[in-house]
Amino acid sequence: MDALPHPPATAEPCAAAQWAWALIQHRQTILPKRLAEPGPDQAQLDLIWRAAAAAPDHGELVPWRFVLVPATQRERLAQVFADALLARDPLAAPEQVARAREKAFRAPVLMLAVVRTGVAGEDVPAAERLISAGCAIQNMLLMATALGYGSALTSGKALDSPGLRALFALAEHEQAVCFVSLGTAVRRKPSRERPPPAHYVSSLPPQP
Repeated sequence: MDALPHPPATAEPCAAAQWAWALIQHRQTILPKRLAEPGPDQAQLDLIWRAAAAAPDHGELVPWRFVLVPATQRERLAQVFADALLARDPLAAPEQVARAREKAFRAPVLMLAVVRTGVAGEDVPAAERLISAGCAIQNMLLMATALGYGSALTSGKALDSPGLRALFALAEHEQAVCFVSLGTAVRRKPSRERPPPAHYVSSLPPQP
């Protein structure tokens, strides 16, 4: 693993900003099939999960949760993936079903991100809850990167399947957002050029 050095507690703001910039730029998506053992140990996972709690959270609702899928339970998830594929395409070839099942066994650490989209008495809009979940996920990815691990977010049509909802005991007001995969990167892609701010930042024009 190639963990990034942590800034000293007394780091000047400029040094801390440079470290944060390096951390953010170093993060990249490593496909689950390219994530191998070792994955984060329990102490490292605790740091990663604690990082999620620093996400913005209007109303302090903690409108998201993460469900770890340990190695002993991957077969159950594999069957959900296979069943979801066959429900969409009853004529799916055995090789396609096998590929769907295999996705459950790739990364050393696999968890499902779940968002609580709304409950009576909780007035925070669903969009804000999703933003909070996205920030929590990004915090975890950055912490995993700082610890030297690769990570990926994956989704797919199985997220909406009855079997997956049943397996993860999702309530009516909960939505499965994505899977989070963590592990040691077997191979990294070359760093890609990030779009400049001019591509996604504008100013509100003056009133005519």
